[in-house]
Amino acid sequence: MGLRMRHMLQAAFLCCLLVVAVHSCPQSCKKCSGPENNQCEECRAGWILHEKTCVDIDECDTERGICPSNNYCFNTEGSFKCRDCDPACVGCMGSGPARCRKCASGYKLTGSKCLDIDECSELVLACHSLDEICANTMGSFRCECAKGFIRKDGVCVRQQQPSFQEKGLFEDIKDDEVEVLQQMFFGVVLCALATLAAKGDMVYTSVFMGAVAAMAGYWLSDRGERLLDNFLKEK
Repeated sequence: MGLRMRHMLQAAFLCCLLVVAVHSCPQSCKKCSGPENNQCEECRAGWILHEKTCVDIDECDTERGICPSNNYCFNTEGSFKCRDCDPACVGCMGSGPARCRKCASGYKLTGSKCLDIDECSELVLACHSLDEICANTMGSFRCECAKGFIRKDGVCVRQQQPSFQEKGLFEDIKDDEVEVLQQMFFGVVLCALATLAAKGDMVYTSVFMGAVAAMAGYWLSDRGERLLDNFLKEK
């Protein structure tokens, strides 16, 4: 019995929805004789009745659509909205720089549009200081400090470069260089042992001295070139 009653209630609810849907008026109608748009008897605010059809009122063409200064009227269904004019405009009749009543400061009429003025190219001395560079912006410009300068107390002053402190020949030895030095040291020891084994023979002694000089000269010249390169880069 309970299940049967539930089905009856669901059927009654669906019938009510169907009746409401059949006899509901269009959105623009306040009173109607049917669901069709041409069966309206009275319209809602923002529409006007014309041959039993509610037609949208374009408030932007009437005194109803009055918007604040530097705004323009945008019509919507049954109402209207006030939207901001383009930044290039002082007063406008629609969106975009081509609908301006007057160009804003920093803009000029070019053809049919109010376009940005490039003060950096049109003004002879847009920035008065020789240490400043002109950067154009929309409707204006700004003065930026040139490379190597920073702004301090409203003026551009030369940025101080960090003082260069020359490093000693052995102050920044890297791990791979330590390994090379160790190999050189063992090589020298081996050469010394070979020289002793040759009992002071001049040929072996010359080979030993030449090897030591070659290894030391290669390492020192390599580091000397790197130190010189670093010094020139800092300059």
